Amino acid sequence: MNHNITELLLEVKQGSDAAYSQLFSLVYSQLKDLANKQMAKEPVGHTYSQTDLVHELFIDLVNKKNVDWKNRAHFYGLASICMRQLLIDYARKKFAKKRGGHSEKHTFIEELFNSEGQAEELIRLDDALTKLEKLNKRLSDVVQYRFFGNMTIEEVAEVMDTSEATVKRDWTKARGWLYHELRMKI
Repeated sequence: MNHNITELLLEVKQGSDAAYSQLFSLVYSQLKDLANKQMAKEPVGHTYSQTDLVHELFIDLVNKKNVDWKNRAHFYGLASICMRQLLIDYARKKFAKKRGGHSEKHTFIEELFNSEGQAEELIRLDDALTKLEKLNKRLSDVVQYRFFGNMTIEEVAEVMDTSEATVKRDWTKARGWLYHELRMKI
């Protein structure tokens, strides 16, 4: 299956509608799991679906025409980057409207940020990750894959082409740095 995803990504890049449909079928459940894991971080009681997020994420991924797809792990690594971008874009939009009236919710992501506090918290995390990226890109990448992509240590090691021990060390360092950085801004 891993080989099929890579081939399908290349065919989609060349404009194949059939490959697009096949790829969506292959990766849909894993992308939905990714959305479920993001939703699990939110308060109980939401009645929205992850379907909108999965569709937005998938469309964003396959529209990246300049990507040289390497393999399945590369696809899911990029999925975590796209997830971060989608969530941060919507958090910034939500936070910017905090003094506005009640706006209608159209997508899973808009529903995800049901309070300005949640949006502001995610924006603070994104700002800290951007700062960490300037100091140590590898640490920032590990956090992005683990937090936004919900990837395991093994999956991150595969995407980053490094050892699991290195990823574990980086994950520990990055969490400590972020804890300190976020605490300083409270």
